[in-house]
Amino acid sequence: QPTQVLRGWGILASNSMKSLKIIQTLCKIARIVCKVVFILSLVGAIACSVGILLLAVIPDGLQFGEFSVRSWIEDTLESSLGAVYIALSTGVFVCAGEAVLCKFAEHYFENELKAGTPFTVEGAKELLRLGILTVCIPVATSILAGIAALFIRMLLHESGTYEINRSFGLGITFVILSLFCWYGAEIRKDQTEPQGPNEEQTQDIPESVREDGTDDVGEKQE
Repeated sequence: QPTQVLRGWGILASNSMKSLKIIQTLCKIARIVCKVVFILSLVGAIACSVGILLLAVIPDGLQFGEFSVRSWIEDTLESSLGAVYIALSTGVFVCAGEAVLCKFAEHYFENELKAGTPFTVEGAKELLRLGILTVCIPVATSILAGIAALFIRMLLHESGTYEINRSFGLGITFVILSLFCWYGAEIRKDQTEPQGPNEEQTQDIPESVREDGTDDVGEKQE
């Protein structure tokens, strides 16, 4: 029955609007989280940089009575001075990389909220770029942190191993989601584009008839 068909389409449209509202709400929350993590990562990178500078300017023999600053640092952290340098330098690169990623993610969610839907070609491209960056930036920060750790070990004659565990699951998830969003954008584009005349129906009609309604002889087609 036509009434039942219309009612079914109405229910489907209502469910689609509810799903879209949920997606938009999640995007708003994700944008806020990205802003907070960006600020925290920036503070962490600055704090690690300040810590490296403070360790560098403290003289080796600086003491206040029997209290030695460097000995207190090593005893409190239960690590050697070189290990503290390595940890701080690693923190600088890791926090800086996370801040960059959060800024790109925040930019994506802002554009998605402006578009009102994740199913746009531009949004899918941006999500694909975010996925690639989520994979590449941690690799770059790990390499830079490893170079810094190697330099510190050579300079301070520090022994030990250096390791940063990285996971590429989030970046791969973004890449896969971008493909779904791209496919959804293509479907949405096909549904919104106006349908043109059927080429098969007009293929055999003479040009003169298509333009002014007459055949090649000049007689009016009824």
